[in-house]
Amino acid sequence: DVSSPKHGKVDPDNKPHVGGNTWAGGTGGRDTAGLGGKGGPYRLDAGHKVYQVSQAEKDAVPEEVKRAAREMGEKAFKQRLKEIRMSEYDASTYERFSGAVRRQVQSLRIILDNLQ
Repeated sequence: DVSSPKHGKVDPDNKPHVGGNTWAGGTGGRDTAGLGGKGGPYRLDAGHKVYQVSQAEKDAVPEEVKRAAREMGEKAFKQRLKEIRMSEYDASTYERFSGAVRRQVQSLRIILDNLQ
């Protein structure tokens, strides 16, 4: 079961972590920042294969945990904007322009990776 969202511990060796309730950047777990899990405050990609929990499990997360996760994610987002000296208006403008070319950039990354 989910309890409360948190960032989680950082693995200094960046080993892949699947499931559980401990590691930041893990996949398929609960409560911690990562990918494919449930109840975490925000997405955090540590570069590992993503294991996804079912949508039914995600839907079963209590509303108070979802609310706490959203609040924590919003706080982390605002802190990151502050660190990079970007306003919320700047971020939304960046997202608008970035979103318009996202697929083309992804295609170019794939081409460049294959060339390497």
